[in-house]
Amino acid sequence: MSRTVYVNGNYVPEEDAKVSVFDRGFLFADGVYEVTSVLQGKLIDFDGHAVRLQRSLSELDMKNPVTKDELLEIHRELVRANDIDEGLVYLQITRGAADRDFAFPEDAEPTIVLFTQAKPGLADSPKAKQGMKVISIEDQRWGRRDIKTVQLLYPSMGKMMAKAAGADDAWMVEDGFVTEGTSNNAYIVKGNTIITRHLGNEILHGITRAAVLKFAREAQMKVEERAFTMEEALQADEAFVTSASAFVMPVVEIDGNPIGKGAPGSVAYRLREIYLDESLKKAV
Repeated sequence: MSRTVYVNGNYVPEEDAKVSVFDRGFLFADGVYEVTSVLQGKLIDFDGHAVRLQRSLSELDMKNPVTKDELLEIHRELVRANDIDEGLVYLQITRGAADRDFAFPEDAEPTIVLFTQAKPGLADSPKAKQGMKVISIEDQRWGRRDIKTVQLLYPSMGKMMAKAAGADDAWMVEDGFVTEGTSNNAYIVKGNTIITRHLGNEILHGITRAAVLKFAREAQMKVEERAFTMEEALQADEAFVTSASAFVMPVVEIDGNPIGKGAPGSVAYRLREIYLDESLKKAV
């Protein structure tokens, strides 16, 4: 069955959705995006995604074509129209269409596109019970990773490197320190302490990251926001990642080496449980 998608103010069948070949998102990756999870037909962490979207747009001096309330209504309508119980809503805003020029156009109207992806079993993923395997790769991305742009070629390459190595994902390393996964924030657990990279231009300011750290502190867990090395990761008791679609996902192997007991740990298990429970209470 064809999905209903949203393109520049219109709800259309996916086969009728069209964007200009002159769109700067296509020509320059001049755009930003957000992905919001849907559980039980409701949006998870919508407010956080809306706030980060506006920050990304502001950092790129790009106009927002919709208000927060309008954006919420579009999300809800797509969830309803496509009968999404568990899945994702993808949102992309670009600077719009203009003749090709490196300088930002002065009169282009932003392009906005949203679509859904059904993901049955999203909350009960087998990977949460088995754990992920990751490899380490050099971080070769641009310097403003805090802006959630559509420049995702190197993370895609990293995913393929992991796949070729028989792993699920890659953790990127810069100047000896882990930055993040290809599409998630990275964590280790040593003793009773959760360690994850501090915020800065080097990593995406994850919405799930913020929520999980808040819940961890409320549960009296110790949190350190600092850079950690791959050597520390290999000696950790546990490791995990967070993202809007993975929630909290344990990592059981890095570069072929088991982490801790080589099985999902209790901290990751508990944080996933808390995150899903608390997020569903606030879902819209």
